[in-house]
Amino acid sequence: MIDYTKILNNIDDLRLKWVSSALTQEATKKLTLQSNRDLVRWNDALQRIASVSAEPMHITDGQLCVGNDTHPVASHVCEFLEAALKQLCPWRKGPFWVHGIHIDTEWRSDLKWERVKPHISELTYRTVLDVGCGNGYHCFRMALDGAKTVIGVDPFLLSNMQFWAMTALSGQSNVCVLPLGVDDVPQTESFDTVFSMGLLYHRKSPIDHLFQLKGFLRPGGEMVLETLVIEGKEGEVLVPRDRYAMMRNVWFVPSIESLHAWILRVGFQDVRLVDVTRTSYEEQRSTSWMTFDSLKDFLDPDDTSRTREGYPAPLRAVFIAQKPM
Repeated sequence: MIDYTKILNNIDDLRLKWVSSALTQEATKKLTLQSNRDLVRWNDALQRIASVSAEPMHITDGQLCVGNDTHPVASHVCEFLEAALKQLCPWRKGPFWVHGIHIDTEWRSDLKWERVKPHISELTYRTVLDVGCGNGYHCFRMALDGAKTVIGVDPFLLSNMQFWAMTALSGQSNVCVLPLGVDDVPQTESFDTVFSMGLLYHRKSPIDHLFQLKGFLRPGGEMVLETLVIEGKEGEVLVPRDRYAMMRNVWFVPSIESLHAWILRVGFQDVRLVDVTRTSYEEQRSTSWMTFDSLKDFLDPDDTSRTREGYPAPLRAVFIAQKPM
C-alpha cells in the first residue's frame, strides 16, 4: 500500500534525486521496524479507502476536496468510506471534504495558509520541504499552488497514514510525506523553499533548528517560519518550567524581536515579519473527528488571555527570510 519509491519516479531535479532516495530508504526502514499496535487497524483502513476510485483533488472554501456533488458516490460507498476514515481518528490538520464527508479537523489549517500564502514567493516549479508537516494538508496546498515537488516529514505514524489515505483518494503524485523527523533530513542545500510551521518551540535548540532550515535551502532559497511567540523586548524568551498550554514539549517561546535577532544571527537576510495572530477557538477546537481536549481546555477559564499554567495565551508569528546567494 505504502510505496515511497513512487515519488522517485516523479522527481527529475538532480538536486533531489539522491536526497529523496536516502529519505525513502530511511522511511521504509522505520516503517518496517514499527511495532505500533494500531498499525494493523490503520493498514486495514487504508486498504478499504484505496478500493474507492481516485479523483483529482481541488480546493473549495479552504477544504481539500475529493469528488463533487455533481457526480456523488452511492450512499453505501459513502458510509463505507466514512467508517474507514473514522478509523484514522483523531484528525488534527485539515479540513478535508471527501465524497460528501466533511472531515472537521481540530485545526482549521486553511486559516494559517491564508495568512502565509500572500507573503511567500510563488511556488510554481519550486521544490519544497515541509518539516513537521502533520498529515500533509499544507503539502497538498503547496502542490495545488504549483509546487513541482513537495516532501513533508513528520515522525507520527498516524499523520502519515492520513496522508496516504488522501493520496489514495486523490491520486496526487508530486507530494510525499515520510515518517521521519527533521534530524533525518540531510543538509544538502537542495530545496527552493523550506517551511517550518509549528515546530521551532518543540526543539530543544531553536538556533540549531534555524541552522538546519538554512542547510536544507539552496543559495537564494526561502525559509517560511511559523511559531509561537510572546510579546516583549529583544532578549526576552519564555522557558516554561513544565508545560505550556498543556503541552509537555515546549522549550523556548521567544519574543518577536528575539526571534528576529536569532534569524539574522544564523545568517538569513531580508527577514520579514508578515503576520502575528492570536490563536482563536475558530482555528483550534475539539470536533467529532478529534474529540480530545483542545484550545478551550488549554486556557484559564477565568482569563483566556492566559494558559492554564499562567503563561500568555498562544500567539503565533510568521517570518519569511532568504538564504544568501
